[in-house]
Amino acid sequence: MNEIPKIDTANARPANIDPAEWETRVDLAACYRLVDLYGMTDLHLNHISARVPGRDEHFLINPFGMMYEEITASSLIKVDLDGKIISNSTGYGINLAGYVIHSAIHGARHDVGCVLHTHTNAGMAVSSLKCGLLPLTQTAMRWGKIAYHDFEGVAVELDERQRLVADLGDCEVMILRNHGLLSVGRTIGQAFNSIYRLERACQTQLLAQACNSEISMPPQHVIDKSNAQLASMPSPDVKGRNRPHGSLEWPALKRMLDRRDPSYKT
Repeated sequence: MNEIPKIDTANARPANIDPAEWETRVDLAACYRLVDLYGMTDLHLNHISARVPGRDEHFLINPFGMMYEEITASSLIKVDLDGKIISNSTGYGINLAGYVIHSAIHGARHDVGCVLHTHTNAGMAVSSLKCGLLPLTQTAMRWGKIAYHDFEGVAVELDERQRLVADLGDCEVMILRNHGLLSVGRTIGQAFNSIYRLERACQTQLLAQACNSEISMPPQHVIDKSNAQLASMPSPDVKGRNRPHGSLEWPALKRMLDRRDPSYKT
């Protein structure tokens, strides 16, 4: 069995990056690695971004051309809402579609700290169904409201940003018709939690629909009750205080990454 290489993660932060930004970089790099680990990548395509703490106009995004399993805290590119590169230690640029989508949401939703977009088989399949995501399972009932954005072609035109954010509204997740999935969160852990559960909801719906049998749909009042329960049942901490979805498992997910390969922290 191959041993995990010893990596000095404690002293990895460059002197020119403040601790708060570095912590966000580490979490965002972890998110890229987790999306790869759970099979939600599309080669080097797609993008996850995080707002830089204390700088609402700056966000971090992946170098366009690096695989998710290669992303590290120091390799993330810092860009402003106008598309200007603030810092970049790699030889890569950023994905134009990534800039359009992420700058739109970060510019309009100041409550959002992370935006996550995928092109999974299940997500793309459900995005092409007129019915969209159905509340067939408890997992699919996690959100009382899911946003939808109609396909306009590859998202490289700046005027699409206003329609994208209008369709997103105050939702946590959005299905991009004929395209894929998107989640947002106050934290990176919250956004990952939502995309993970949205992906599983899409997978299970497709499995059920493929059985060519009558589907059992819960009555609307049960769906509504479940929406309300799941929205108000985040995990309590040791003092009984509620924590948002994604808060409890995020440290555990990072510990799992540390056991596998802690290089994301460099």
